[in-house]
Amino acid sequence: MATAVDTAASEADQQAGLSAAGSQYLTFTLGEEHYGVDILRVQEIKGYTAVTRIPNTPDFIKGVLNLRGTIVPIVDLRNKFGMAKVEATMFTVIVVVVVRDRVMGIVVDAVSDVLDIATKDIQPPPNFGARVDTGFIHSMAKSGDKLITLLDIDRVLSVDEFEQTVTSA
Repeated sequence: MATAVDTAASEADQQAGLSAAGSQYLTFTLGEEHYGVDILRVQEIKGYTAVTRIPNTPDFIKGVLNLRGTIVPIVDLRNKFGMAKVEATMFTVIVVVVVRDRVMGIVVDAVSDVLDIATKDIQPPPNFGARVDTGFIHSMAKSGDKLITLLDIDRVLSVDEFEQTVTSA
């Protein structure tokens, strides 16, 4: 009987995008670096389009986008991570993610793949000491010869930080 329950739970996990040996991640690039977010947090991937700029917001907030009637804040992840600005290319996309109960978009250079990453290939983030904030890094994963930084999207796109920015503008 327990085997039937375990099998049903495993099938439910697989339908939800989970496997017993790991999870699925949407991977993308910013420059030469590879990043990933839990696929269950991704709502959709949208081709890059112009956004409506909101005055007096920090540079990492590109503006807002009307996504089928929902106003979605768009964050430039390169800028948020302090990387050099680049012009949008035909590969630049907006990844729409759910941060807590809010929908937000992140601009990335290109989407790579959806990867099944085994638990054994995921390690905790490196410790750089107290002077380097790595709180937005969930973990590091190996996939082939690539090292992928798995993001804690709740910490990258802190709703509190965003709301403070908007209300102070």
